[in-house]
Amino acid sequence: MRIPMVDLHAQYLDIREDIDAAIAEVIAGSAFIKGPFVERFEASFASFVGVGSCIGVGNGTDALFIALKGLGIGPGDEVITAVNTFVATPESISLTGARPVFCDVDPVTMTIDPDLIEERLTDRTRAIVPVHLYGRVAAMDRVLAVARNHGLKVVEDAAQAHGARVNGTAAGAFGDASTFSFYPGKNLGAYGDAGAIVTSDDDLAVWARKFANHGRSTKYAHEFEGINSRLDGLQAAVLSVKLRHLEHWCELRREHARAYSRLLQGVEGVVCPKSPEDDEHVFHLYVIRAQRRDALRDHLASMGIATGIHYPQTMAELPAYRQDAGGPEVYPVATGLRSEILSLPLYPEMTIEQIEYVVAGIREY
Repeated sequence: MRIPMVDLHAQYLDIREDIDAAIAEVIAGSAFIKGPFVERFEASFASFVGVGSCIGVGNGTDALFIALKGLGIGPGDEVITAVNTFVATPESISLTGARPVFCDVDPVTMTIDPDLIEERLTDRTRAIVPVHLYGRVAAMDRVLAVARNHGLKVVEDAAQAHGARVNGTAAGAFGDASTFSFYPGKNLGAYGDAGAIVTSDDDLAVWARKFANHGRSTKYAHEFEGINSRLDGLQAAVLSVKLRHLEHWCELRREHARAYSRLLQGVEGVVCPKSPEDDEHVFHLYVIRAQRRDALRDHLASMGIATGIHYPQTMAELPAYRQDAGGPEVYPVATGLRSEILSLPLYPEMTIEQIEYVVAGIREY
């Protein structure tokens, strides 16, 4: 048996008729840039998240950069974010001219530890970017409390958390703005690069829409310098079809995660992710902790089981950031996690037989 980390072809086969029809409709109407398919998806996704506006852009990195810039973040500023994220998070901060400042994480949730944020504050701190890692919403009530106490903006990096909720509030509806990636492997994925900013700040929404479209609202009325980062019609049409299935796919992910956790009970040296009852974790990734992670990964590979490490290095260890970030001792939790974390295959189309095969491989090792 060969088991990939994600099976996009299996997903396509499940919804092929609707996907093919949506793509054909865009082509028939030549609605490739902006237009009705983009507008339809933006309205649907804003409603899904529970915010006033959605602005479709070219990718998740652009989304975070634009959101931060639109909130006034720029040269000389500092923005605090989790140290165990993908490089796109600090990269987006740096693109504004601001400096990313990293914070260690909670050992259970692996998201930013709000109790440590204040230690990272300086008189240049202007914003916090909590990352909803692996599909779990960060501790937003506590993050927002710190932000309110210090007059800081909050931009959620929700690139892995489409459909996640806490007490009924969706990931993306907590901060001043939030950003999503629709990279193909995401829980809500396009068939290429795509992203979005969501916000209930009307002024920010208007500015972001102009900035992402060469600083204009009509064809040649360029009010200021912007960039070219637009969600195209084909991707919007694909996303609109997939959005109708997202809640069901999220529930299937949770079911598969529960199966993994149940079957892995009692396996020495393996720690499964925990999900509180009020936290609708959507398991973009099912990440265990394993004491002999690398050898286990090799064993699973020999059985045809793909796994991942998200992420093998903290941002503070990357050449791009380590000069200013401080050593591993500044981030003891994230530094310890990076040698133990292992992402197991998980996608809605998985069968219980596949999950049992993965677990059998872990138990065998």
